Order: sequence, then C-alpha cells, then structure tokens
Amino acid sequence: MTAAVGIVLVSHSAAVAESVAELARGLAAGGPVAPVAAAGGTADGGLGTNAEMIVAAVRAVDQGAGVVLLADLGSSVLTVKALLLDGDLPEGARLADAPFVEGAVTATVTASAGAPLDMVLASAVEAYSYRKT
Repeated sequence: MTAAVGIVLVSHSAAVAESVAELARGLAAGGPVAPVAAAGGTADGGLGTNAEMIVAAVRAVDQGAGVVLLADLGSSVLTVKALLLDGDLPEGARLADAPFVEGAVTATVTASAGAPLDMVLASAVEAYSYRKT
C-alpha cells in the first residue's frame, strides 16, 4: 500500500478513543487499513486531553500523505486547534469538523481506499449528513 492518510482520534477518554479506533479499523477491514491512532485521556489515565499524546499520535500515523484529526468535544477541539496554530503538527494535519464516531469510520474507510487528504477530510465532514430516521 502506498502512503495513506493517517487518522488520529482525540477524546477526553482513552477508552472511548481506543474503542472508536478499533471500530473504525474493523469496519475498514478487507484490505490494507490506513493508520489510526487514539489520543485519549491524560498521561496519568484520567479524563482530559494531553497535547503531547496528540503530537505523538500524529507522528505515529503520519506517512507523508497528511493526517486527519477528529476530536470529541470542548477542550479536545481547542487543544488540536492550538497545536495546529502553534505549528506543533505537520503541515498536512487537518482538524475535521465531523461527528466523532461516524466521521472516524468514514475517514478510515476512505483513507484505506487510498484517497487523498482532501477526500478523507470531506468524507468525515459529510458524515454530519447521515440520517438515522
């Protein structure tokens, strides 16, 4: 597989981030799966966000094709925005304005199909339009 867009899931909870990452990888299976990393909780295992964990997760999945970050709410969004603004994340890193679970799944599936960064980001954002009724 050529370089794929990486996906980073930023949550206040390590368990939530890991579970959504597992779900996204599982639903994208059937071929090579794009790299997905979870950055959830604090360094001591508590609830919250940790900038160093986010930077490490981005580095772990960055294959040179870009990285899409999905954040669950509040301070996780603000932390990612600050990292982007301060230049702590690579140029190809983008925060998706997308629902956390549905966006993570569609971004991972799209990235695993070899789509470029803009398409992966758009697929995550498009998940807002998925209706359940």
